[in-house]
Amino acid sequence: MTRQELIEQIFSKKSFLCVGLDTDINKIPEHLRQRENAIFEFNKAIIDATAPYCVAYKPNLAFYECFGVKGYMAFEQTIEYLHKNYPKHFIIADAKRGDIGNTSAMYARAFFERPGIDAVTVAPYMGEDSVKPLLTYEGKWVILLALTSNKGSHDFQLTTDAEGTPLFERVMRTAQTWAGTDQLMFVVGATQGRMFEDIRRIAPESFLLVPGIGAQGGSLEEVCKYGLTKDCGLIVNSSRAIIYADGTENFAARAAEEAHKVQQQMAEILG
Repeated sequence: MTRQELIEQIFSKKSFLCVGLDTDINKIPEHLRQRENAIFEFNKAIIDATAPYCVAYKPNLAFYECFGVKGYMAFEQTIEYLHKNYPKHFIIADAKRGDIGNTSAMYARAFFERPGIDAVTVAPYMGEDSVKPLLTYEGKWVILLALTSNKGSHDFQLTTDAEGTPLFERVMRTAQTWAGTDQLMFVVGATQGRMFEDIRRIAPESFLLVPGIGAQGGSLEEVCKYGLTKDCGLIVNSSRAIIYADGTENFAARAAEEAHKVQQQMAEILG
């Protein structure tokens, strides 16, 4: 999906919501847990219910890889289902990969060639040669971790050099020399609040993937106040608050309700 196609989807649907498919077998409704393909069946129901209200889906690979081959098959089934039934939705593999040389090239193949993912999250700690191989695929995106929503983000990301420049800013400025705004996004946690002012000073036109809305306590209004651009520039993710809104057989309908609430907020913000 190109940048322009993503922008068109956002404004046509009046939504920049991404639904995170962090499918925990211990949290899905009891009536699904004993089924042969419980993870995919849960995902399918959530997708069908929330597709009208979002522009993207973000399966977190850890929730699939922990089950080995069976879990990865559920991940691939989920991607195939999206391609077949909802081809205009942006698909993000939340994998947080990051390694050098041939290893990074293999990660690129793993996500961009076989299952057909639009974007993959990448950890930048190992530098340029750990990211560049993933930028060789036309129409594919790298979403680089910049300023995350977790408490531990303060351990490294906000530390400063001799000139007083925070590490996350150096990462963002350097990364923008590797690729443009049509191929590179950044992860910035919703809990960072007014830090979005600094983010927009550093990367005024870049799309940001913003986790942390809902269960983690991030404010959609605050994110948009400081982070919204003329092209929207935001993909705001919500996982637990939507997919686990209800633990009964009514789980999909409740997920739809929660997604619709967020979409309505976004429609008002977009105007």
